Amino acid sequence: MKIKNILISQPKPSELEKSPYGELAKKFNLNIEFRKFIKVEGITAKEFRKDRINILDYTVVIFTSRNAVDHYFRIAKEMRTEIPDSMKYFCISESTAYYLQKYIQFRKRKIFHCKERFDILTELVKKHKNEKFLLPCSDIHKMEIPNILDTHKAIYKKAVIYKTIASDFSDVDICSFDLLIFFSPSGIKSLFKNFPEFKQNNCAIGVFGSSTAKAAQDAGLRLTIQAPTSTAPSMTMAIEQYLSQK
Repeated sequence: MKIKNILISQPKPSELEKSPYGELAKKFNLNIEFRKFIKVEGITAKEFRKDRINILDYTVVIFTSRNAVDHYFRIAKEMRTEIPDSMKYFCISESTAYYLQKYIQFRKRKIFHCKERFDILTELVKKHKNEKFLLPCSDIHKMEIPNILDTHKAIYKKAVIYKTIASDFSDVDICSFDLLIFFSPSGIKSLFKNFPEFKQNNCAIGVFGSSTAKAAQDAGLRLTIQAPTSTAPSMTMAIEQYLSQK
């Protein structure tokens, strides 16, 4: 099957022509469209109160994304809770750690980042085993971090402060695409929520990450492209390798 039209379930790059996707489109004469299959919606302070979580009961906050940062401080503001300077922050990546500067004075706080490595987070948890951890998250979240906290018998609480919901695709002709690319299980869920009668037929499916691959297979989809791999650490590289073999 010849691949011509591709739908990427991510926002369009700000400078598409200079991005790897732009180079891919030019090299293989592709039509690539970008649409977010999911969107984030914050829960209200009233909804948050139902979980009976007092933010100030916890001495460490673990942030996994910028969304978590934004909604944590939004909830705190809506509940008129002043976050003390003594609060510690464990961030899953350096970029998330630096994003905290939007809300706090970076140099005055105790901020640690894990460089997207769970082994570093494990060591941080072990060194701070007497702390109480708060994990702001979505209603749909991965279990790696809770599993680490459980393994080390840490005192922690998951705080659902935003929801991941399906975007509206009523204006999209999904059958016009030869290749659909997904980056999360939520994207797979959104596909079938928007198109409950979707049949894969000859449409190729590309997925990034093992959890996305499992969600796609559980939904009965055949996988054509998977990343990351040893030879294709990025999705664009995986797509390029596939198209080069055609």
